[in-house]
Amino acid sequence: FIHKIYYIVILGFWFNMKLLNKYTYLFIGILALVLIAVFTIIPRFQTQEFDPDRVIEISEGVTTTTATQSPENNNQTNQKPPTTSEISEIEKTEIEKLLLNNKAELIIDNYKTYLLIGSDERDENSSSSRGYVDGQRADVIIVGLIDKNSNNHHLLSIPRDTLIINSCTKDLERINGSYSKNDCGNKAENLAAAVTGITGIKVEHFASFNFEGFENIIDSFEGIEICVDETQREGYSFELQKGCQTVNGSTALNWVVSRNTEILVGEKILDENGEDASAWVKMSGVSDLSRNERQQYVILQLLRRLNDFTSLADLNNFVNALEDSFIVDENLTLNSAINTLWNLRGTNFDNINKLSIPTSPYELRDGRQVLIVSKNFTEYAKEVGLLDS
Repeated sequence: FIHKIYYIVILGFWFNMKLLNKYTYLFIGILALVLIAVFTIIPRFQTQEFDPDRVIEISEGVTTTTATQSPENNNQTNQKPPTTSEISEIEKTEIEKLLLNNKAELIIDNYKTYLLIGSDERDENSSSSRGYVDGQRADVIIVGLIDKNSNNHHLLSIPRDTLIINSCTKDLERINGSYSKNDCGNKAENLAAAVTGITGIKVEHFASFNFEGFENIIDSFEGIEICVDETQREGYSFELQKGCQTVNGSTALNWVVSRNTEILVGEKILDENGEDASAWVKMSGVSDLSRNERQQYVILQLLRRLNDFTSLADLNNFVNALEDSFIVDENLTLNSAINTLWNLRGTNFDNINKLSIPTSPYELRDGRQVLIVSKNFTEYAKEVGLLDS
């Protein structure tokens, strides 16, 4: 595209050589430089088709199909993660009776809504301590709700182990399994449809990132501050000291996704070889819900850094750092994204409501752990102020 601009400008100079004065030449030259700068300096996020109306249709089962898998167009593996579809028909019938709260009673549309999807896709550039896996799963599912009429904003987490009946395929699966393309829609549309079905929230936009992108975003800020009440670790992947510390993207990621966090008992002890000889015990209560709390904590820490932007140059540096870290929907323009972030500056993020859909644990007969929606979301939304009672 830049080469085309260059040739057009040169052709214009040649064609108008005898008709234009030197000031016109100067104007055209400046215009050419501006156009080149626009297309080489201003970031261009990778975009993906996303139709909010199609999402509503999928959530309502309008486009139900038996197709469950088709390849993406981006050369990335798209293997569907193991789901609960292998369970017996008898157990499936029993479980479906527990999913009476999976359909919201009312549509919630008085917010600007952004679905944030964190994929556990990783490669050799991602944290080595997390290992490598094939395919992509929605490890982070958070809806950001920005009130159109006030500063009453919310972060809503949907635990990835929440059990659903896929409105497209009719499979019984964890909600992160709906992050897969089929004849109903693409990955983001299908996951958004599952979110809409449970919550009634109309999803307008989405942004997705993988583990490597998560690390890059945090490192672009030169780390974030994490404060913990107890010294904690998971193997060699991270160790956080009691109190507050600034950590890099790799440490923040490992803390957010940790399922086997340990806490220090007593004082830190080193043996004669300098190795850790301290006593550690597994932290109680670590689950998808605690992981959701950590995810929200990190997001709010990042949002607080918006107040660091004091100039357009600072903002451009930030956006440039995000260019390769996110995939966004085709309707989310760069200007609207920047304006949304800019308008959040000065927000008291301590007042943002941190929510999670109400769930209770359930164990399948083969021992797999899932979560069941324990209260209809419409009722819950009224209780927490998302919806007028």
